[in-house]
Amino acid sequence: MPRWCAWSLLEPDHASIGLRRQCDLLDLPRSTAYYAPIPESQENLDLMKEIDAIYLDNPSYGSRSVTAVLVNSDWEVNRKRVQRLMRLMNIAGVVPKRNLSKPSPGHRVFPYLLRNVAISRPDQVWSTDITYVPLRNGFVYLTAVMDWYSRYVLSWKLS
Repeated sequence: MPRWCAWSLLEPDHASIGLRRQCDLLDLPRSTAYYAPIPESQENLDLMKEIDAIYLDNPSYGSRSVTAVLVNSDWEVNRKRVQRLMRLMNIAGVVPKRNLSKPSPGHRVFPYLLRNVAISRPDQVWSTDITYVPLRNGFVYLTAVMDWYSRYVLSWKLS
């Protein structure tokens, strides 16, 4: 459950704005005004403490490894429950990222042509860059052309 919920903004005993109007203003269904979140059971809280201790000892452990350790410690749990509690605690196994710095075998290495060039005037050197921009309903690419001397964006285009 998120830490902030819209239903926490409702005031059922407000003097001038009724509950129906408050729900309309917050764009909430009125049924959420009567929703009372169910707290975690004591057993789940104890299990979460145990998961936290395991995770602090081994931060690379994901839900599978944590479940195996718990089962070996005489807890009767399944992986889905451990996944849900780890998600609730906002923890996940730490894994190494892909090493994208290594060149592919057989890939040509191009020389850097501007190594000893002093950029002293506008329009001497231009560069371009392309960036992936994620959006709610898809993505776009942003391409820009810049002048190195003035750092001025000469042109840009969204696609």
